[in-house]
Amino acid sequence: MTVPPQDPRGVRPDQPHRSARPSADGGPVQGAPAGPPRGGQQGPPPQQPQPQQPPQQGSPPQPTPPQQPAPPQQPAPPRPQGPQNRIIDTSSGRDDGLDKCPTCGGTDITYSLTAKALVCAYCRHEWNEVNAEEAFGLNTSIADLHGHTLASGTADVREDLTMMTLKCQGCGAEVVINVNQELQARCHWCRQTLSVNSQIPNGAVPDAVLPFQLTREEAIAQISAFADKRKAFAQGRFKSEFVPENVMGVYIPYLVVDGSMHAQLGGRGEVTTRQYTVRTGSGKNTRSETYYDADVYSVQRAFDLLVDDLTVESAQRFDARDNSHATNNILNAVQPYDTENAVAYNSNYLKNFTSERRDLNVRDVDDEVEEKFLSIARAKATPTIGRYDRGVRWEQEGVAVRGTRWVSVNVPVWLYSYADSAVGDGLVHYIAVNGRNGNTMGSVPVSHPKIFAVSCFAGSIAAVIGAVVGFGWFFAG
Repeated sequence: MTVPPQDPRGVRPDQPHRSARPSADGGPVQGAPAGPPRGGQQGPPPQQPQPQQPPQQGSPPQPTPPQQPAPPQQPAPPRPQGPQNRIIDTSSGRDDGLDKCPTCGGTDITYSLTAKALVCAYCRHEWNEVNAEEAFGLNTSIADLHGHTLASGTADVREDLTMMTLKCQGCGAEVVINVNQELQARCHWCRQTLSVNSQIPNGAVPDAVLPFQLTREEAIAQISAFADKRKAFAQGRFKSEFVPENVMGVYIPYLVVDGSMHAQLGGRGEVTTRQYTVRTGSGKNTRSETYYDADVYSVQRAFDLLVDDLTVESAQRFDARDNSHATNNILNAVQPYDTENAVAYNSNYLKNFTSERRDLNVRDVDDEVEEKFLSIARAKATPTIGRYDRGVRWEQEGVAVRGTRWVSVNVPVWLYSYADSAVGDGLVHYIAVNGRNGNTMGSVPVSHPKIFAVSCFAGSIAAVIGAVVGFGWFFAG
């Protein structure tokens, strides 16, 4: 994280410059000369060695006094060490293999969008896993965070771990699965469902899951309404090939961050003191120019900041900054997610849905998190600078992070994708629906000839109206 800027000792915050008029280049205010050091007392001067007197002649030699043993030196106090990373174990504690119903012991379990709960196919028992924040102590005060607190599901990803063997506790058979593609499989002998319950370090198993709330039918209605409003300028192929029933439920991996920090912002603000208009030229060449006089102030803001549940994408495939092949940026537009309601991971929540594997580590998104922390700090400082009617330009800014807490959470998204069939490697357009609150955003391939035709038509109408108005003024004059 960035180090906050040093406090300029020679500048009093929010005080105007001493110059009669502000400098045109807007340079920094010159600080007062530094004074003597404060709070320190001068120590005694170093003692000079005393010369030894030679013994006088004829006098007996004086005995040398015994030397006093040097006092034992006190051991130096230990140097303070930086806060170490604290790991919170969020694993379920269950062995890989059978994930049984707590009532009847059945393994055929699915998540029901109607019941909003896990449902056993045998006894019809309904239940949900415990709230992740309460179960793992992730709801403690953010102000008390020091160093980095990492949930065990945020461990660094190992790309070499792809295959895993599950042993069936029912019949003893062993089933090999590709954990990059699936986290459940059926035993080929007894047909029981086997699940990956341990947090394998390939990024596929998160700390928590935020289950779907919107049904498939509700998502289809949202996507259809979004596309219908934009079909006027859409490509003809999109209208004929648009099938909203192809929507898929996807769990997207996010890293959720809490942070305790101290923010410092420094810059220059301007307050208007006079506004006047000057006319130049003559006749038809007369023009008016508006000028402003303003006082320039040095503005400093420093405050503590607590950030709760900041979400960051942790899958490169859906990186919002890369839109060369797909409109990934729309995924951030359907936020926010109520991640405080996420439940402890259970692979049965992912059944009948697809899930993306996390392939970014904490260090990979650290710079992005820092930029978001700075954006939040600027937003918090905005209400305090209203008196500067010409604005404030921040020249120094930084956050000193005291502590963070990282948790990996899979969030629900209903996703519709459309690739132009006439283009081989064309842009993939996404329409996304937040699986919790229904927020919808997407992109639709537009027809450029239609847009050009509408622009020409609008230009022609504007030209006709201008001509009519011009002729009216001409004949009226």
